[in-house]
Amino acid sequence: MRVLITGAAGFLGSHLADRFLAEGHSVVGLDNFITGHADNIAHLFGHERFEFMRHDISNYTYVAGDLDGVLHFASPASPVDYLEWPIQTLKVGSLGTHNAVGIATHKKARFFLASTSEVYGDPLVHPQPESYWGNVNPVGPRGVYDEAKRFAEAMTMAYHTYHGVDTRIIRIFNTYGPRMRPRDGRVVSNFIVQALNGEPITLYGDGSQTRSFCYVDDEIDGIYKLFMHGDSTPTNIGNPVEYTVKQLAEIVVELTGTKSEIVHQPLPVDDPKVRQPDISKARATLGWEPQVDVREGVRRTIEYFCTLMGSARMSPRAS
Repeated sequence: MRVLITGAAGFLGSHLADRFLAEGHSVVGLDNFITGHADNIAHLFGHERFEFMRHDISNYTYVAGDLDGVLHFASPASPVDYLEWPIQTLKVGSLGTHNAVGIATHKKARFFLASTSEVYGDPLVHPQPESYWGNVNPVGPRGVYDEAKRFAEAMTMAYHTYHGVDTRIIRIFNTYGPRMRPRDGRVVSNFIVQALNGEPITLYGDGSQTRSFCYVDDEIDGIYKLFMHGDSTPTNIGNPVEYTVKQLAEIVVELTGTKSEIVHQPLPVDDPKVRQPDISKARATLGWEPQVDVREGVRRTIEYFCTLMGSARMSPRAS
C-alpha cells in the first residue's frame, strides 16, 4: 500500500510511519512542524519508500500518484499546544479534515481519522463506550480541541454516508512514550522531565482525577489493526487500566529515584475528573488490547528522556 500520513513528524504520526514502513508499505509524510519535529523522522529520510512534504493540510493540498490510505493525524494535541494555537487547532480539525478526506475521496483511498477521548469531555458515563455522546463545554478553553475533533468525526461520517468513502475513526486515550516533547503539557512527560531535573512535580488539584495511560507501541498496534480491519464507526483504542494522576506521580518518583517533592496547583478549567476507555469493541473486532503495563511503559519513557536530555545522573530503576 501507499499511504499519506498527516502530522507525520509528530509523536504518534512518526511511530505510525515506522509501522507502515516495517510492514512493507510506502509512506508519504506531511507536516508543517508547528508541533511536530524533523528529529522524529530524521531516520526515515533517504528511505526508498518514504517521501516527505512540508505543508499545512489546512491549506489546499496536492499529492501526486495513487494512494491506498489517508491517515489524518495532524493537530496540536496537548493543552499547552492547542491553547497556544487555538485557531490553527480548529482549522486543522475542520479545513484540514475536509482537505484530507477530500484527497481520500479523489484517490478512492481509505480515510482514517485520529480523534480523541476528549470528545467525551468531562464524562458523566464511566468508563466511556463509543456510544456515549460526551459532556463537552464548547466555549471553554479546551473546546477548541474537543470541538475540532467532534466536527472532524461528523465530517468523516458525512463523507462515509453520502459519498461512500471507506472510513475509520479512532478515539485515542492518553498515550505516552518515546518522541514525546519535554514539557509538552502532557502529564507523563511533565512528571518525568520535572523528576529528572530535580524540580517540584506539579500536580493539579488533589491528584484524584483519573487517566488511562497507553504505551505508544500498544497504541500504534491498535491503530494499524483498526486501519486494516476496522469498520466505519468510532473505536476506542486505549488502556482500560485506570490510575489517579497522583498514583502516576508516585510511580515516576519511584522509578527515577528523584528527590523532587510533589506540589499542588489549581485544577485547570474543564479538566476531566475521570477518563477510562471501554475497549470491548476493539477486543471483539480487532483482537486488540494493550500489552505494556504502566510501570514498564513509564520505565521505557524515562530511559528515552534520560537519553534526550543527556542525563547521566539518573536512570530508571528496575520495575
